Amino acid sequence: MQTKLDAAKAELLTKAAAAAENSQVGGAAPGEGLSNGALTAYLHHYYLHTAPEDLVDRDPVDIYGAAASHYRLGLKRPQGTAEVRVYTPTVEENGWACGHTVVEVVTDDMPFLVDSVTNELTREDRGIHVVIHPQLAVRRDITGRLLEILDLDACSRSQAAGTDWPADAVVESWMHIEIDRETDREDLHSIEANLRRVLGDVREVVEDWSKMRDSALRLADELAEEPPAHLPEQEVGEAWELMRWLADDHFTFLGYREYDLAEHKGEEVLKAVPGTGLGVLRSDPLNHDTDHHPVSEAFGRLSAPVRAKAHEKKLLVLTKANSRATVHRPAYLDYVGVKKFDANGEPIGERRFLGLFSSAAYTESVTRIPVVRRKVQGVLGGSGFSSDSHDGRDLLQILETFPRDEIFQTPAEELLSIATSVLYLQERRRLRLFLRQDEYGRYFSALIYLPRDRYTTRIRERLTDILKTELNGDTIDYTIYSTESVLTRLHFVVRVAKGSELPQLTEAEIERIEAKLAEAARFWMDGFHDQLHIELGEEKAAELGRKYANAFPDGYRADFTARTAVSDLKQIESLHGEGDFRLNLYQPVGAGDDERRFKIYRVGGPISLTEVLPVLQRLGVEVLDEHPYALTRSDHTTAWVYDFGLKLREATGLSDAARERFQETFAATWTGKAENDRFNELVLTAGLTWRQAVVLRAYAKYLRQAGSTFSQDYMEDALLNNTHTTRLLVNLFEARLSPSHQLGAQELTEGIIEELSGALDEVVSLDEDRILRSFLHLIKATLRTNFFQHAGDGEWHDYVSMKFDPQAIPDLPAPRPAFEIWVYSPRVEGVHLRFGKVARGGLRWSDRREDFRTEILGLVKAQMVKNTVIVPVGAKGGFVAKQLPDPSVDRDAWLAEGIASYKTFISALLDITDNLKAGEVVHPVDVVRHDEDDTYLVVAADKGTATFSDIANGVAESYGFWLGDAFASGGSAGYDHKGMGITARGAWESVKRNFRELGVDTQSEDFSVVGIGDMSGDVFGNGMLLSEHIRLVAAFDHRHIFLDPNPDAAVSYAERRRLFDLPRSSWDDYDKSLISAGGGVFPRSAKAIQLSPQVRERLGIEQSKLTPAELMKAILQAPVDLFWNGGIGTYVKASTETNAEVGDKANDAIRVDGGQVRARVIGEGGNLGCTQLGRIEYAAAGGPEGTGGWINTDAIDNSAGVDTSDHEVNIKILLNQVVADGDMTVKQRNALLAEMTDEVGQLVLRNNYAQNVVLANAVAQASSMVNVHARMINRLEADGQLDRALEFLPAEKQIRERQQAGRGLSQPELSVLLAYTKITLAEELLATSLPDDPYFRSTLHEYFPSALRARFADAIDRHPLRREIITTLIVNDTINRGGCTFAFRLREETGATYEEIARTHTAARAVFGLEQIWDEVEGLDNKVSARIQTRMRLHSRRLVERATRWMLNNRRQPLDIAATIEFFHDRVNLVWDSLPKPLRGEDLAWFESVYQELAAAGVPDTLANRIAGLSSTFPTLDIVQVADRSGGEVTEVAELYYDLADRLQITHLLDRIIELPRTDRWSSMARAAIREDLFAAHAALTADILACGPEGAAPEERYEAWAELNSTLLSRAKTTLDDIRGSDNYELSSLSVAMRVIRTLLRTGSMG
Repeated sequence: MQTKLDAAKAELLTKAAAAAENSQVGGAAPGEGLSNGALTAYLHHYYLHTAPEDLVDRDPVDIYGAAASHYRLGLKRPQGTAEVRVYTPTVEENGWACGHTVVEVVTDDMPFLVDSVTNELTREDRGIHVVIHPQLAVRRDITGRLLEILDLDACSRSQAAGTDWPADAVVESWMHIEIDRETDREDLHSIEANLRRVLGDVREVVEDWSKMRDSALRLADELAEEPPAHLPEQEVGEAWELMRWLADDHFTFLGYREYDLAEHKGEEVLKAVPGTGLGVLRSDPLNHDTDHHPVSEAFGRLSAPVRAKAHEKKLLVLTKANSRATVHRPAYLDYVGVKKFDANGEPIGERRFLGLFSSAAYTESVTRIPVVRRKVQGVLGGSGFSSDSHDGRDLLQILETFPRDEIFQTPAEELLSIATSVLYLQERRRLRLFLRQDEYGRYFSALIYLPRDRYTTRIRERLTDILKTELNGDTIDYTIYSTESVLTRLHFVVRVAKGSELPQLTEAEIERIEAKLAEAARFWMDGFHDQLHIELGEEKAAELGRKYANAFPDGYRADFTARTAVSDLKQIESLHGEGDFRLNLYQPVGAGDDERRFKIYRVGGPISLTEVLPVLQRLGVEVLDEHPYALTRSDHTTAWVYDFGLKLREATGLSDAARERFQETFAATWTGKAENDRFNELVLTAGLTWRQAVVLRAYAKYLRQAGSTFSQDYMEDALLNNTHTTRLLVNLFEARLSPSHQLGAQELTEGIIEELSGALDEVVSLDEDRILRSFLHLIKATLRTNFFQHAGDGEWHDYVSMKFDPQAIPDLPAPRPAFEIWVYSPRVEGVHLRFGKVARGGLRWSDRREDFRTEILGLVKAQMVKNTVIVPVGAKGGFVAKQLPDPSVDRDAWLAEGIASYKTFISALLDITDNLKAGEVVHPVDVVRHDEDDTYLVVAADKGTATFSDIANGVAESYGFWLGDAFASGGSAGYDHKGMGITARGAWESVKRNFRELGVDTQSEDFSVVGIGDMSGDVFGNGMLLSEHIRLVAAFDHRHIFLDPNPDAAVSYAERRRLFDLPRSSWDDYDKSLISAGGGVFPRSAKAIQLSPQVRERLGIEQSKLTPAELMKAILQAPVDLFWNGGIGTYVKASTETNAEVGDKANDAIRVDGGQVRARVIGEGGNLGCTQLGRIEYAAAGGPEGTGGWINTDAIDNSAGVDTSDHEVNIKILLNQVVADGDMTVKQRNALLAEMTDEVGQLVLRNNYAQNVVLANAVAQASSMVNVHARMINRLEADGQLDRALEFLPAEKQIRERQQAGRGLSQPELSVLLAYTKITLAEELLATSLPDDPYFRSTLHEYFPSALRARFADAIDRHPLRREIITTLIVNDTINRGGCTFAFRLREETGATYEEIARTHTAARAVFGLEQIWDEVEGLDNKVSARIQTRMRLHSRRLVERATRWMLNNRRQPLDIAATIEFFHDRVNLVWDSLPKPLRGEDLAWFESVYQELAAAGVPDTLANRIAGLSSTFPTLDIVQVADRSGGEVTEVAELYYDLADRLQITHLLDRIIELPRTDRWSSMARAAIREDLFAAHAALTADILACGPEGAAPEERYEAWAELNSTLLSRAKTTLDDIRGSDNYELSSLSVAMRVIRTLLRTGSMG
């Protein structure tokens, strides 16, 4: 019946035959001349008897290749030879492969072939994998050339009709054997040569088989017919019977030769008789002496007494040869010699037969074997037992099972002694040794009988070792005979080295060896019970004896004494359930100083040795051996004893303290309290405890995270190579930071540092010196640690936290935070970076174990920018969970471990953070502080921790931390960012603004989008619902790719809304029927995705099929309106960056360059979606036309999240105090928080809008302000507040190139500059009294929602962070309105402080009502062009900037903000409201042109009028001041002022001043100075003219009166000014002359 495997084999052979048609295996044509039918038949016969399982997994080409290769070998085989080939086939060289080395043999079919060949391969230790052995019927010509392979079954030739077999047909044996792969050509040649030798032996044996058998029969006949003289008839009779018995298939004849005894050179030798050799002895030995026949070398090696045996008148010689058979089986050859005698009965030679007794010889009864039966009869007779008796039958059974070779070779008397001893032994449980020496002095035969239940492999090995040692053995062979009998018999043959003599043993020595063997096989449990009674008493011994009766395995008993077992039992009995363990490091008796053994005791499941061995090795010991012992007790529980042999690195021994440290370290490592690395080696080499090693490990892990170029292995080497320095480092750590060392700590610390300095000077290696100094710097930079704290249970923390001063750590990557906390444990590592005392940022669950600090540092840079709109400066934390289960197996367990790691991280931060109680700072227990009070620690959610806020707050509340649930925003009682959609809404403000610049209203016009994320995500999901006009054409997340080439905006919006509202969703949940033609949802796991024409058109590609990675790359480059990033990962880089530099391996395959992105706008809802260089490249060379796209930075776009959280924290701080005062319950607080959600959202979005406005203004002025930007960057760098390269800002050369090209900073670069402007200004203002100015009380209150302002005004005034909040608001208002270079320029031009500038700017904004104007401009979004809006804002901004400069120069500082506003506001606006009535000439023309332009653009009349008057409104400050000093009416002064401007063409002159270039700081200052001088002179002239003419006179009358008084000078001045106005170019020199002329008028007027 054909099985499935048989069918598979048949199908495979059919495929192999088919493969031959198209194959060029080995470079030969398929079939080598075989027709298709012949090839099929050949393959059938070739694999006929091959097991299907050896073939079915192979390629058909390899099946055909093996057969074809063998066929080529068999093409030529001369008669009587064997073809052998050994090679390793490869596809490259042979066209097929099998993975192994192949042996191919083609020879005549004969017996013993397979056995002999495989035995030889085994002898060479070549593993055999497959044997294919077809027997083929072939025809060859006389030269051996293959004519035909017959389609006949070679195995059934005898049954086939004669006509079926051609006369010249022969059967051949073809062998294909696959062995262990070997490529060394010399080894391959050696294998081939050895196989040829063996095959030659086989051929000789087979060819001479009948001759050797005939020789035996002929010899038997000779002995019967002509028996040798003087020999007993019985002996001769047995000899000829033995010859016939051997010839009767009881002996495999392998060799035969005759020898003669003779003398040669005075010595007796045994000469081979030439021409008598048969089989393996066919070839005559080499003749070393041409005068004599060859002699037997083996005979010559025998000792003289042994050689003398050749003269013994003994017919038969029955023994074992010293060589193994090469044919049939690899046993030592059986030697049957029949001596030749002369007529006098003297031995004259020998007929020697070599071979192997057949299996029949070993199974036939000893009573029927010639020679043997006489010995048996002698034993039975000598025993005195009747053959019918019980003992007689037992004795015969002993002989029947006695080693057959031994019966042949053992003298009858000795055989009788052994057999009877064995008979008596069966009644006694003891070991007996029967040792026999080979009569030819070549080996010992040792028969050992022992009780069957005591025999084990371990016992046998012990006995083997004893015999080999005691008998000087070189090799030893053994056989075992074990039945249901009481005894087991071991037969050992111990051979000595060639040329050595057997030791002569006395009876006493044999008895000693037997005693030693008996001790080795002693029944161990007897001693165990005795020892139990001795140590535990009778009752306990009985109990434990029963429990452990069969517990100790044979291996344990063989290795340990019973006394040791009782000691181990005590350890096991002290264990408390599964998981508990005990340890014992001990020095065995007689062990060297550097030798120890180590035991582990435990119950339950076994220990993985692959886990234990590395722990021991990294403790600095060499593991020499290991022995696990499972003890199965009577209650069916299992206990384990693991015993390890250890070698210490130094033979110095171990003190008791070191032994304890070793065991404690192993226990800590095994239980996970310490990591398994070579820091543990310091326990022995440097004398540290395992916890002290943890300190150094924690520092090393930090150094790796901080970018150290040295590997951990290298650091370990440095510490281990300098143990004295290592101990000093630990001492320094404890001296500085241990509470118990603080008495005299300074002197102790200084002393250790001094000693360390000397020790470091002695370090030879430069690298090791750098490493050790890095540890020193870190220890000195450590401000706090929880290392000396205890947890609530009184134990040490299983984690360490350290607070660093980053400024004190050399080579730390920039930017350096103000404070840093490093958390280390075997379970979790983490870092928290803060750039100020009041700092805030999220905690990320990172998956970047090797460089998560680099990841967090990159994030905190963006956080610093985001936090410019909130109170705290930037902070960021991150942790990696190091023992996470596989989430694909158990996601709940994975999440639980992540949460546990997060809680550990939070606890570690709080352990070393100060607390506030009733307004007083409370320091953490057992923490030495080297810094000031530090109470503000606030965290937030981030990647991986979005839902962990309640967990963090729970930990904070368990610590009694003063912030309560304000510690982590966004918890169950906080603002749900996803529910508010606040991050996406904030980023959407950027999207809307960028599209407004392009003339697109995203809220009323359809636009195309590609994105990263899916609708279940916060940023992506909320973002894709912020406009009903989104046409999402493609998106992808980590699971799917979504394609909708031509979506209906309304339909797709509704479906996205449905997905968003589901508890969980993916793109695969999208209703496919709603997707436009050609679209679909595809898994990212697909091998390839077929693209429809619609998709190809939409994505702007030509390929019809792409891999998922290629398709996602195409989506990122799609020509669409918006690229919305709501995912995690970095997808856009610069063409100058490598993927390795990006540091996001997961997205390397799909990342694109900024210049390849064809979207018009990029919205970065997610973090790090683009590198900064990628943004810059996109802004310059991306977009649809490759001329640049619109993009901010992720920090600008998605700052709403942190802003919301900051509002939440500050509101909670406020309300928590109200709750603490008893004026509100927690429930009421939570309800109020929820009620304020919408208003908080609006407050946050105002900041997003404002930041986009300031960027729009900056972009509009980028090219004209490039020199200012360059100076500002240089100043920030010089002050150490900015690293230009780190922030990817252009170098000075690049700025000059941009200036020449008419380009300025890009929008992403301006975003960075904006952030640093705010950061710098906030740092300076917070340190001043400005936040304490009463004017800003209203500013503080406006930060909070109206409900709080109405109910808790007093609490707001007492807010702990009121100064920080006010500072943040001042900075945002100042920079958002004034621009990112405003404060820098005014400080540069006026020398004023930032406090004075901010104070004055605040007043100027209020005086001119800038907020109202900008609000009105904002109301024109999508009603007038963005260009017009920007122009209006810049006009109004310029007015306030000039006013600020004026106040700095003309009002007493520090400015009283409220008084200044009160003084100017109403009167300024009185004049402003009157415009354009008082204007004349160019002022009026300018007003009207601006008004007309704005009105034509759609600006409402009132606002257009207001904006048109901005340029003319600035002088109202001078006008108000002149009116105040003169006592005149403001409107009257204004009329005179504007009239004078027209008459003297001052406005024209002012315009020319404004047109002066600002190529550097000094030209800017000169320009500003001359402009201010002109305004001052204009005001002074106005005051002079105001004094002329009668009261109530018109401006014309007053001017005429003044002109009449100064007619001559006025005439000259007008002439000069006219000449200047008539010139083609206005330069600083000509304008300076104009100013001098005007001052002359002023001085004249004053004199008049």
